[in-house]
Amino acid sequence: MKLGFSPEEEEFRAECADWLQGQMSGEFKDITGIPNLVSKIERRKEWEQQLAAHKWSCIGWPEEWGGRNATLAQQVIFAEEYARAGAPNRVNHIGVELAGPTILAFGSDEQKAKFLPGIASGTKIWCQGYSEPNAGSDLANVKTKARLEGGEWVVNGQKVWTSLAHYSDWIFVVARSEEGSKGPKGITFLMMDMDQPGIEVRPIRQMNGDAEFNETFFDDARCPEDSILGTPGDGWRVAMGLLSFERGVSTLGQQMQFRNELDAIIAAAKANGLVNDPVTRQKIAKAEIGLRLMRYGALRMLSNADTAKIDGAALTYKIQWATWRRDLGELAMDVLGQAGEIAEGDEYEWTMLPNMFLFGRSDTIYGGTNQIQRNLIAERGLGLPREPRGDK
Repeated sequence: MKLGFSPEEEEFRAECADWLQGQMSGEFKDITGIPNLVSKIERRKEWEQQLAAHKWSCIGWPEEWGGRNATLAQQVIFAEEYARAGAPNRVNHIGVELAGPTILAFGSDEQKAKFLPGIASGTKIWCQGYSEPNAGSDLANVKTKARLEGGEWVVNGQKVWTSLAHYSDWIFVVARSEEGSKGPKGITFLMMDMDQPGIEVRPIRQMNGDAEFNETFFDDARCPEDSILGTPGDGWRVAMGLLSFERGVSTLGQQMQFRNELDAIIAAAKANGLVNDPVTRQKIAKAEIGLRLMRYGALRMLSNADTAKIDGAALTYKIQWATWRRDLGELAMDVLGQAGEIAEGDEYEWTMLPNMFLFGRSDTIYGGTNQIQRNLIAERGLGLPREPRGDK
């Protein structure tokens, strides 16, 4: 497992840090450290285009599609320095980290030419049409339907938890295209324009006051026949390929965000004197140990060259970080005390730590609940048999 970086890679780190810190202390200072995904959305779209103009938007992509052909180590370094500089969460994360790599892996040359330039330039924002009211962690239970009609796919159904759908230009959708099919069979992967009368987006208000994700309704929504990735009925393979990109280098950048949150807790404890409380110190130490263990696990995961082999670190990482961050939110509120219960302004604009505590309630749910993650670890990692369902 590679734990360090070469002198050349450290030079690249300095280049990343200089540019990012310059932007965050200069032209884009106003979006530094925003704790959510919806504040100053237009400025954040401008930031996406600024990244693209300097070829920092999708550095791991091939140069011909707007990337830098960056090595894995360079991608890790950029993700770390991005978070260290206090740059905002990427408003086009879904496009850059999920849709783009999936199109590169499964798309035709024509599809790459149609979709990748807009993602790389930051001018086309994407969202994900996976979860449904009865198909969240159990994605194979999707009920949204797609049928071919007159050279177009016609889609009817509902998706939920579609992050940033109300600001997105495109959505990729998994839909059932074979009548009577069940489970992973008969699913098709489509790419659809959001700007059409057949798609309605309804924001869902969260308990931290944001409306980051949405319900998305499809009523005879349409896309051209060639907007499919893979072949009809083979969408499950594409969908699972897309999910494999979620365990990429962004995990290290995510941990730098966690580092910032833990450092803010430590600073608050020093400011109010709780740093001298032995119980608080013990909790902070436990959080520090957990963060370092996550980093080593992520590095081991990314160092695995055999992508066909089940990686224990990959199977356990989601439940590890989600549980750790939920506990970190509780520690933050313990340290802040009553000050953590006060928001600013009429719209209840929470600062970093209270917002993290509130949003962290969902960390153990989205992307696969902790219960589902334990099933995956048991079945795929340990090879345990599935419990037969019966009338017990």
